[in-house]
Amino acid sequence: MPAFIKGMALCEGFFHDCAKPILTARFPGLPYSAGLIGYGSDVLGYDDAVSTDHMWGPRFYLFLREEDIGRKAEIMEAFAEGLPYTYKGYSVNFSAPDPNDNGVRHAEPVTEGKVSPLIFIETFEEFLIEQLGRPDLHRIGPFEWLAFSEHRLLTLVSGKFFADGLGCAEKLSPIRFYPPEVKLYLVGSNWEAVASEQAFVGRTGMVGDEIGSRMICARIAERLMRLCFLYCDTYAPYSKWFGTAFDRLPVDGRIGEALRAALAAECWKEREDRLVLAQAMVAEMHNKSGLTRPVEVRVQNYFSRDIRVIYADRLVTACEEALKGTAFAGVPLIGSMSELGGLSEFAEKARYIPQIMRIYGASE
Repeated sequence: MPAFIKGMALCEGFFHDCAKPILTARFPGLPYSAGLIGYGSDVLGYDDAVSTDHMWGPRFYLFLREEDIGRKAEIMEAFAEGLPYTYKGYSVNFSAPDPNDNGVRHAEPVTEGKVSPLIFIETFEEFLIEQLGRPDLHRIGPFEWLAFSEHRLLTLVSGKFFADGLGCAEKLSPIRFYPPEVKLYLVGSNWEAVASEQAFVGRTGMVGDEIGSRMICARIAERLMRLCFLYCDTYAPYSKWFGTAFDRLPVDGRIGEALRAALAAECWKEREDRLVLAQAMVAEMHNKSGLTRPVEVRVQNYFSRDIRVIYADRLVTACEEALKGTAFAGVPLIGSMSELGGLSEFAEKARYIPQIMRIYGASE
C-alpha cells in the first residue's frame, strides 16, 4: 500500500506529469479545461486512506468544446496507450463500471497492455446538466435554487481546475453562494424548525422521555449548525461530512462546545441549558448578519414553565417581514430537501428538480 496522498494533490500531479504531455504532443492547440470537480471526498479535501477503495485515485475531468467532443474516443485511446500503469504508487487502471452499483469503478492494477483510466471527457454543458439539470448558470429562478442539491453546489464550487482554457471556473461564478433572498428564506426556515420544538427538550425530559429529549436536541442542534453555514456564506455538505465541515467554519468555538455538551448531556436540564446557550449565540450571529431588523435575544422561561427558551419565533417573524416583496413572501418556511436527512436519493438527483420545485408551488 503506497503512502496516502490527498486526492486533490495526487490528481493535479497526475494531470500535469502524465496527461498534459500527451494532450500537448498528440493534440496540439486543442482548447480544453481539466480538473477535479463534482463527486468525491477528495474534491472537498476530506478523503483519507479509507476513501481509496472505490472511485478514487489518479483521475480528472477533461472538458472540451462542443465542436471537439467528437474527438473523445481518439483522446481516450491516446491516454490508454500513453499513461503509465501507476502514478505515485496508485493504479492508473480501473475496472469497468459496475452496472449493478451505479457505475462504480475500482482500482485494478495491470502491468501490460493499455490502461483504462478514471478520466471523464465531456462538454462542460453536459456536465452541468448532469449535476444541476441545466447547461448554464445565469438567471436561476429562486425556487430552482431550493431544488438544487446543496451538496452538489458545494462540490462544484470546491473543485479545482488544473487547466482552464475554456473558462469553466468563471462559468461557475453565479453559484458561489445563494442569492440574498434565497439565503434569507433558508435562514427563516431553519429558525422555524428550531422554534417549533424549542420547548420540547425540556418538556419531554420532565415526563421521563429521555430518548425523545435526546432526539429533539439533535434535531435542533443540526438546525443551529445549518444556520452557521448560512451566516458564513458556505454550502453545507451532506451528512457524512456535515460535522467535519462545521468544525472548520469560522464561528465562535463556544457554539460547537455548547452543542457537543448538549448532545452528550445525561440529564435533560443540562441538555436544555447547553442547547439554549447555543441558540442564543447563533441568534447573535443572526443580528450581526444584518439580514433582518435586530431581534432581542434573551434566555427566559417558556411562559410559566420551568423550561428555558430564547423565543426563536421572533427570529422567524423578522425573516418573514424581510421576505415581503420577494418571491418567498407567504411561502411556507420548509427549507430545502437537501436539509432533510435520509433524502439523498431524491435531493441529489438532478432529474427530480422539477418535482421539487412544485413543492413550493413553482412551475418549471
